[in-house]
Amino acid sequence: MFRNQYDTDVTTWSPAGRLFQVEYAMEAVKQGSACVGLRSRTHAVLAAANKAASELSSHQRKVFRVADHAGVALAGLTADGRVLSRFLRSECINHAFVYDAPLPVSRLALRLADKAQVCTQRSWKRPYGVGLLVAGLDESGAHLYYNCPSGNYFEYQAFAIGSRSQAAKTFLERKFKGYDDYTPEQLIRDALSAIKETLQGEKLTSSNCTLAIVGRKDDGTVEPFEMIDAKRIQEIIDSMEAAEETPVAAAEPSSTQEEDKGTDAAPMDI
Repeated sequence: MFRNQYDTDVTTWSPAGRLFQVEYAMEAVKQGSACVGLRSRTHAVLAAANKAASELSSHQRKVFRVADHAGVALAGLTADGRVLSRFLRSECINHAFVYDAPLPVSRLALRLADKAQVCTQRSWKRPYGVGLLVAGLDESGAHLYYNCPSGNYFEYQAFAIGSRSQAAKTFLERKFKGYDDYTPEQLIRDALSAIKETLQGEKLTSSNCTLAIVGRKDDGTVEPFEMIDAKRIQEIIDSMEAAEETPVAAAEPSSTQEEDKGTDAAPMDI
């Protein structure tokens, strides 16, 4: 993992054309707790797994509101994420003050990427060790972006970052083609299911996950970015678990009927 002579400075290239300190920052994102984002044409949902450092501590906040029309979820160094979320909040406020209009989500992601890229070109700085999912709504609809510590950013229909995020990506890849027409409730359910995939057998409850949503209603009014309260999350989780148990309960009578048919058969001659 350690390259010695080529990883002491973020501006030092290796002979293979790699910047190892940038790669180390990207590795920090993989070590953070999982975050999931997905969007339809009108809504975007962010979800994060809450992981406490110990049984005696509370979890760190992973989802932040940036403006009425946008928010972020982060994986990696939470302290770096708080700094970047404040930067995004400031950018939104300045744009609204000057232009009297919300900052488009694509430009918001671009400004965040530009800020991250500067840290890969200055020897007295280090890359931000955090990845951010930026979800928001503008005139062109709902958007979801992933901003990498390297300064790259990509738009997604659905994406997951953090530890064990591959399981969530596999779940999302099976279903993302229909997300454009999903209702907010369906998006929330799939976000919770994706987070559940990252827990590795741990029971999903309202205490170990965070959810937020932003979107536009059918009448055109904007639903501001808001955190979904724990009570509603638990109700959705309970309904999901009940739906999973229903097919199992329906299969049990059929197996009982087969057993009854077997008892009616004539006994074998021995």
